[in-house]
Amino acid sequence: MYYFFKFFSKLPLAFIQSFAKLVGGFLYKSNSSAKKTTSANLKIAYPNLNTDQHEALLKVNLQHQCMTYAESIKVWGSPTQFSLEQIKQVHHAEIFFDALKNPNGTLAAVPHYGNWELMNAWVNQYTAPVIMYKPSKDKDLDRFMLESRQRLNATLVPTDDSGVRALFKHLKHGGFSAILPDHVPKESGGIYASFYGKNVLSPTLLSKLAAKTQCSVIGMYCLRNPDLNGFELHFCKISNEILSKDLQVSVNVLNQDIEQMINVAPEQYLWGYKRFRKQKD
Repeated sequence: MYYFFKFFSKLPLAFIQSFAKLVGGFLYKSNSSAKKTTSANLKIAYPNLNTDQHEALLKVNLQHQCMTYAESIKVWGSPTQFSLEQIKQVHHAEIFFDALKNPNGTLAAVPHYGNWELMNAWVNQYTAPVIMYKPSKDKDLDRFMLESRQRLNATLVPTDDSGVRALFKHLKHGGFSAILPDHVPKESGGIYASFYGKNVLSPTLLSKLAAKTQCSVIGMYCLRNPDLNGFELHFCKISNEILSKDLQVSVNVLNQDIEQMINVAPEQYLWGYKRFRKQKD
Protein backbone atom coordinates (compact mmCIF):
# COMPACT_ATOMS: atom_id res chain seq x y z
CA MET A 1 0.00 0.00 0.00
CA TYR A 2 2.91 2.35 0.67
CA TYR A 3 3.86 2.30 -3.00
CA PHE A 4 0.24 2.76 -4.05
CA PHE A 5 0.08 5.92 -1.90
CA LYS A 6 3.30 7.13 -3.54
CA PHE A 7 1.85 6.51 -7.01
CA PHE A 8 -1.53 8.05 -6.16
CA SER A 9 0.10 11.20 -4.79
CA LYS A 10 1.80 11.83 -8.14
CA LEU A 11 -1.52 12.10 -9.97
CA PRO A 12 -2.82 15.61 -10.83
CA LEU A 13 -4.94 17.16 -8.08
CA ALA A 14 -7.82 17.84 -10.48
CA PHE A 15 -7.95 14.14 -11.40
CA ILE A 16 -7.81 13.11 -7.74
CA GLN A 17 -10.67 15.44 -6.83
CA SER A 18 -12.80 14.27 -9.78
CA PHE A 19 -12.21 10.64 -8.84
CA ALA A 20 -13.08 11.36 -5.20
CA LYS A 21 -16.32 13.08 -6.23
CA LEU A 22 -17.29 9.98 -8.20
CA VAL A 23 -16.65 7.81 -5.14
CA GLY A 24 -18.74 10.20 -3.04
CA GLY A 25 -21.56 9.98 -5.57
CA PHE A 26 -21.40 6.18 -5.39
CA LEU A 27 -21.58 6.28 -1.58
CA TYR A 28 -24.66 8.47 -1.85
CA LYS A 29 -26.44 6.14 -4.27
CA SER A 30 -25.52 3.03 -2.29
CA ASN A 31 -26.70 1.98 1.16
CA SER A 32 -23.27 2.63 2.63
CA SER A 33 -22.51 3.10 6.32
CA ALA A 34 -20.88 6.44 5.46
CA LYS A 35 -24.17 7.64 4.00
CA LYS A 36 -26.17 6.44 7.01
CA THR A 37 -23.85 8.10 9.55
CA THR A 38 -23.59 11.33 7.59
CA SER A 39 -27.35 11.51 7.13
CA ALA A 40 -27.99 10.91 10.84
CA ASN A 41 -25.50 13.60 11.87
CA LEU A 42 -26.91 16.15 9.41
CA LYS A 43 -30.42 15.55 10.75
CA ILE A 44 -29.15 16.29 14.27
CA ALA A 45 -27.20 19.40 13.27
CA TYR A 46 -29.71 20.84 10.79
CA PRO A 47 -33.17 19.52 11.73
CA ASN A 48 -34.99 22.33 9.90
CA LEU A 49 -33.86 21.27 6.43
CA ASN A 50 -36.61 19.85 4.26
CA THR A 51 -36.09 16.50 2.50
CA ASP A 52 -34.71 17.98 -0.72
CA GLN A 53 -32.31 20.28 1.15
CA HIS A 54 -31.14 17.44 3.36
CA GLU A 55 -30.50 15.11 0.42
CA ALA A 56 -28.63 17.81 -1.52
CA LEU A 57 -26.38 18.54 1.47
CA LEU A 58 -25.89 14.83 2.14
CA LYS A 59 -24.74 14.15 -1.43
CA VAL A 60 -22.31 17.06 -1.68
CA ASN A 61 -20.94 16.37 1.80
CA LEU A 62 -20.09 12.78 0.93
CA GLN A 63 -18.20 14.11 -2.09
CA HIS A 64 -16.29 16.60 0.06
CA GLN A 65 -15.41 13.92 2.61
CA CYS A 66 -13.95 11.74 -0.14
CA MET A 67 -12.03 14.70 -1.56
CA THR A 68 -10.54 15.45 1.86
CA TYR A 69 -9.15 11.93 2.22
CA ALA A 70 -7.87 11.75 -1.37
CA GLU A 71 -6.35 15.24 -1.25
CA SER A 72 -4.53 14.36 1.97
CA ILE A 73 -2.67 11.55 0.19
CA LYS A 74 -1.67 14.07 -2.49
CA VAL A 75 -0.46 16.54 0.16
CA TRP A 76 1.53 13.89 2.06
CA GLY A 77 3.28 12.75 -1.10
CA SER A 78 4.09 16.21 -2.46
CA PRO A 79 6.71 18.84 -1.61
CA THR A 80 5.69 21.57 0.83
CA GLN A 81 5.63 24.06 -2.03
CA PHE A 82 2.65 22.19 -3.49
CA SER A 83 0.58 22.91 -0.37
CA LEU A 84 1.58 26.58 -0.38
CA GLU A 85 0.56 26.93 -4.03
CA GLN A 86 -2.91 25.55 -3.32
CA ILE A 87 -3.72 28.28 -0.77
CA LYS A 88 -5.01 31.13 -2.94
CA GLN A 89 -6.10 33.47 -0.17
CA VAL A 90 -5.63 33.88 3.59
CA HIS A 91 -8.42 35.52 5.60
CA HIS A 92 -7.64 37.42 8.81
CA ALA A 93 -3.98 36.43 8.99
CA GLU A 94 -3.55 39.22 11.53
CA ILE A 95 -5.34 37.02 14.09
CA PHE A 96 -2.61 34.41 13.67
CA PHE A 97 0.30 36.86 13.82
CA ASP A 98 -1.13 38.73 16.81
CA ALA A 99 -1.60 35.42 18.66
CA LEU A 100 2.04 34.48 18.10
CA LYS A 101 3.10 37.56 20.09
CA ASN A 102 1.69 36.05 23.30
CA PRO A 103 4.65 34.96 25.47
CA ASN A 104 2.42 32.20 26.88
CA GLY A 105 2.14 30.56 23.47
CA THR A 106 -0.64 29.93 20.96
CA LEU A 107 -3.09 27.06 20.43
CA ALA A 108 -5.08 26.68 17.23
CA ALA A 109 -8.40 24.83 17.32
CA VAL A 110 -8.53 22.95 14.00
CA PRO A 111 -11.76 20.99 13.41
CA HIS A 112 -12.11 18.10 10.95
CA TYR A 113 -13.20 20.55 8.30
CA GLY A 114 -12.14 21.30 4.73
CA ASN A 115 -8.56 20.11 4.27
CA TRP A 116 -6.59 20.56 7.49
CA GLU A 117 -3.45 18.89 6.11
CA LEU A 118 -2.78 21.79 3.71
CA MET A 119 -2.38 24.27 6.56
CA ASN A 120 0.75 22.66 7.99
CA ALA A 121 3.06 24.02 5.30
CA TRP A 122 1.72 27.57 5.61
CA VAL A 123 2.00 27.66 9.41
CA ASN A 124 5.52 26.21 9.32
CA GLN A 125 6.73 29.28 7.44
CA TYR A 126 6.30 31.35 10.61
CA THR A 127 6.67 29.03 13.59
CA ALA A 128 7.95 25.62 14.69
CA PRO A 129 4.91 23.77 16.09
CA VAL A 130 4.78 20.89 18.51
CA ILE A 131 2.05 18.57 17.25
CA MET A 132 0.50 15.56 18.96
CA TYR A 133 0.57 12.54 16.67
CA LYS A 134 -1.25 9.22 16.96
CA PRO A 135 0.21 6.54 14.68
CA SER A 136 -2.14 4.98 12.15
CA LYS A 137 -3.05 1.33 12.60
CA ASP A 138 -2.04 0.86 8.95
CA LYS A 139 1.78 0.68 9.00
CA ASP A 140 2.12 1.67 5.34
CA LEU A 141 -0.11 4.72 5.77
CA ASP A 142 1.72 5.66 8.96
CA ARG A 143 5.10 5.47 7.22
CA PHE A 144 3.77 7.60 4.35
CA MET A 145 2.30 10.27 6.69
CA LEU A 146 5.42 10.44 8.87
CA GLU A 147 7.66 11.03 5.85
CA SER A 148 5.49 14.04 5.01
CA ARG A 149 5.25 15.52 8.48
CA GLN A 150 8.94 15.10 9.23
CA ARG A 151 9.76 17.30 6.22
CA LEU A 152 8.17 20.21 8.07
CA ASN A 153 9.59 22.36 10.84
CA ALA A 154 7.50 20.56 13.46
CA THR A 155 8.12 18.31 16.44
CA LEU A 156 5.81 15.30 16.77
CA VAL A 157 4.91 14.07 20.26
CA PRO A 158 2.73 11.09 21.27
CA THR A 159 -0.89 11.43 22.36
CA ASP A 160 -0.17 10.46 25.95
CA ASP A 161 0.93 12.14 29.19
CA SER A 162 4.46 12.68 27.90
CA GLY A 163 3.08 14.42 24.83
CA VAL A 164 0.85 16.65 26.95
CA ARG A 165 3.85 17.62 29.11
CA ALA A 166 5.86 18.45 25.99
CA LEU A 167 3.00 20.56 24.66
CA PHE A 168 2.65 22.40 27.97
CA LYS A 169 6.38 23.13 28.09
CA HIS A 170 6.33 24.36 24.47
CA LEU A 171 3.47 26.77 25.18
CA LYS A 172 5.17 28.11 28.30
CA HIS A 173 8.10 29.04 26.08
CA GLY A 174 5.81 30.94 23.70
CA GLY A 175 5.42 28.11 21.17
CA PHE A 176 2.59 27.17 18.81
CA SER A 177 0.50 24.02 18.51
CA ALA A 178 -2.71 22.92 16.81
CA ILE A 179 -5.28 20.55 18.30
CA LEU A 180 -8.23 18.77 16.68
CA PRO A 181 -10.96 19.74 19.16
CA ASP A 182 -13.96 17.81 17.82
CA HIS A 183 -13.19 14.13 18.33
CA VAL A 184 -14.93 11.82 20.81
CA PRO A 185 -12.48 11.35 23.71
CA LYS A 186 -12.25 8.67 26.34
CA GLU A 187 -14.41 9.38 29.40
CA SER A 188 -11.27 10.32 31.34
CA GLY A 189 -10.38 12.97 28.77
CA GLY A 190 -13.75 14.64 28.30
CA ILE A 191 -16.86 16.18 29.78
CA TYR A 192 -20.37 16.53 28.42
CA ALA A 193 -21.12 19.82 26.66
CA SER A 194 -23.63 21.10 24.13
CA PHE A 195 -22.80 20.62 20.45
CA TYR A 196 -25.57 21.33 17.94
CA GLY A 197 -28.13 21.02 20.72
CA LYS A 198 -26.92 17.64 22.01
CA ASN A 199 -25.06 17.10 25.27
CA VAL A 200 -22.11 15.14 23.88
CA LEU A 201 -18.82 13.91 25.33
CA SER A 202 -16.29 16.60 24.36
CA PRO A 203 -12.49 16.74 24.74
CA THR A 204 -10.98 18.87 27.49
CA LEU A 205 -7.28 18.94 26.53
CA LEU A 206 -7.35 22.27 24.70
CA SER A 207 -9.38 23.94 27.46
CA LYS A 208 -7.10 22.63 30.22
CA LEU A 209 -3.96 23.79 28.41
CA ALA A 210 -5.50 27.19 27.74
CA ALA A 211 -6.51 27.66 31.40
CA LYS A 212 -3.11 26.60 32.75
CA THR A 213 -0.97 28.62 30.34
CA GLN A 214 -3.30 31.56 29.49
CA CYS A 215 -2.08 31.20 25.92
CA SER A 216 -3.77 32.68 22.86
CA VAL A 217 -6.43 30.42 21.33
CA ILE A 218 -7.52 30.89 17.73
CA GLY A 219 -9.64 28.99 15.21
CA MET A 220 -8.11 27.81 11.94
CA TYR A 221 -9.60 26.03 8.92
CA CYS A 222 -8.93 25.64 5.20
CA LEU A 223 -11.82 25.41 2.72
CA ARG A 224 -11.71 24.33 -0.92
CA ASN A 225 -13.10 26.85 -3.38
CA PRO A 226 -16.43 25.99 -5.04
CA ASP A 227 -14.78 25.68 -8.46
CA LEU A 228 -12.04 23.48 -6.90
CA ASN A 229 -9.45 26.04 -8.00
CA GLY A 230 -7.43 26.02 -4.81
CA PHE A 231 -8.23 26.64 -1.15
CA GLU A 232 -8.71 29.55 1.22
CA LEU A 233 -7.19 29.60 4.69
CA HIS A 234 -9.29 31.17 7.46
CA PHE A 235 -8.38 32.37 10.94
CA CYS A 236 -10.98 33.38 13.52
CA LYS A 237 -11.05 34.49 17.14
CA ILE A 238 -12.14 32.18 19.92
CA SER A 239 -14.07 33.66 22.85
CA ASN A 240 -11.90 34.76 25.79
CA GLU A 241 -13.98 32.46 27.99
CA ILE A 242 -11.90 29.61 26.59
CA LEU A 243 -9.31 30.68 29.21
CA SER A 244 -11.78 30.18 32.08
CA LYS A 245 -10.68 28.06 35.03
CA ASP A 246 -14.22 26.65 34.95
CA LEU A 247 -13.72 23.69 32.61
CA GLN A 248 -17.43 23.44 31.75
CA VAL A 249 -17.55 27.09 30.67
CA SER A 250 -14.44 26.69 28.54
CA VAL A 251 -15.59 23.53 26.73
CA ASN A 252 -19.07 24.99 26.15
CA VAL A 253 -17.53 28.05 24.50
CA LEU A 254 -15.18 25.96 22.37
CA ASN A 255 -18.04 23.81 21.06
CA GLN A 256 -20.07 26.91 20.22
CA ASP A 257 -17.16 28.45 18.31
CA ILE A 258 -16.58 25.19 16.42
CA GLU A 259 -20.25 25.29 15.39
CA GLN A 260 -19.80 28.82 14.04
CA MET A 261 -16.80 27.71 12.00
CA ILE A 262 -18.65 24.72 10.56
CA ASN A 263 -21.73 26.76 9.67
CA VAL A 264 -19.66 28.82 7.21
CA ALA A 265 -19.54 25.78 4.89
CA PRO A 266 -21.27 22.76 6.49
CA GLU A 267 -20.89 20.76 3.29
CA GLN A 268 -17.13 20.54 3.98
CA TYR A 269 -17.28 19.19 7.53
CA LEU A 270 -16.49 15.53 8.28
CA TRP A 271 -20.08 14.53 9.10
CA GLY A 272 -19.16 10.89 8.50
CA TYR A 273 -17.53 10.84 11.95
CA LYS A 274 -19.80 9.62 14.78
CA ARG A 275 -19.45 12.81 16.82
CA PHE A 276 -22.79 12.31 18.59
CA ARG A 277 -22.31 8.70 19.61
CA LYS A 278 -21.70 9.46 23.31
CA GLN A 279 -24.48 11.60 24.77
CA LYS A 280 -25.29 12.23 28.40
CA ASP A 281 -28.12 9.99 29.69
